[in-house]
Amino acid sequence: MLRRKPTRLELKLDDIEEFESIRKDLESRKKQREEADAAAAGEEAAAAAAAMALGTDHKSREQMINDRIGYKPQPKAGGRAAHFGTFEF
Repeated sequence: MLRRKPTRLELKLDDIEEFESIRKDLESRKKQREEADAAAAGEEAAAAAAAMALGTDHKSREQMINDRIGYKPQPKAGGRAAHFGTFEF
């Protein structure tokens, strides 16, 4: 393997100014996004409170996930016959 001398990096004033402008832009975008998320969360909470007041059905988290992915679980057969096939004792 060939060894080479370390490269020297110089930081210029233009680089610092560019970094600061990009950082400020990203921070302002982050603040806008947080404000939008907070407003959306407030609207969702108000909608949920209105839905509770109207008496709509509330599904469990598991049911909501199953509906979203299209999974329809089949009820399990219970009782002793399920354990031993068709034989009954």
